[in-house]
Amino acid sequence: MNSSRADFAADLAYGVAILVAIGSVLVVETGVGVAFGLGVLVSYVIHIAWKMSRFDPEWMTREVAQQVEDSVSEKVEETVGETVDKEMTDVAEKVGETVSDEVAEEVEKTVSEEVEKTVSEEVGETVKEELEDAIEDAT
Repeated sequence: MNSSRADFAADLAYGVAILVAIGSVLVVETGVGVAFGLGVLVSYVIHIAWKMSRFDPEWMTREVAQQVEDSVSEKVEETVGETVDKEMTDVAEKVGETVSDEVAEEVEKTVSEEVEKTVSEEVGETVKEELEDAIEDAT
């Protein structure tokens, strides 16, 4: 049986015995009821002294320390998780913007160079061909 249930059962039994003592004072002789009631109260005091001797005074300290540790641990995990998520989001955005800007700039530069090179080659060849045709026609 669970110790807290056993304690409850014992306390309940003492309560019932005290009620029986009060009832016996009213129903039977007063002396018998008082004697029974005093016996119950003395045994209850002995029971309480026995319970208190088993009581661990460090129990409350350990329980409070455990509760505080759990609470702080949860709060730290929650705060750290939120902070890490926010920082990761900020870093991802900055990296995305930087990479996007650099890629766009590099693509623009490469395309511009290639277009300029291709156009100058094409225009150069076209002009050369037209000059050669014009020279042939003139001669």
